[in-house]
Amino acid sequence: MSKAYDVMAATCPSRTVLHRIGARWTIFVVVALADGPRRFTAIKTHIEGITPKVLTETLRALESDGLVRRDDFGGNPPHVEYSLTQLGRSLLVPLAAVREWAETHVPDILDAQSSRPAD
Repeated sequence: MSKAYDVMAATCPSRTVLHRIGARWTIFVVVALADGPRRFTAIKTHIEGITPKVLTETLRALESDGLVRRDDFGGNPPHVEYSLTQLGRSLLVPLAAVREWAETHVPDILDAQSSRPAD
């Protein structure tokens, strides 16, 4: 029997999951890894505007949550690749829907913002 979770309940652990998914850079990292493993620098280059510190923190958090796998191949210089786990890949469909909605509705949002009276 599965446990019922209710994101609207203050103590529900599903809130932590939604917080992670909704974190500023999570969507970008997951999308950057959608086509397969990437090295840190390739992820950073793909996601314009992310700092190395924030990328490191985001990758560590996603790894901790089981969404991203870090593979260290050793070597000098070190060769590390990041990839989505099966759990991380399961986020691609809902994130694609959110991304499509955002990209489709940019004009609507910009119109709404520009027509709003100044405070």
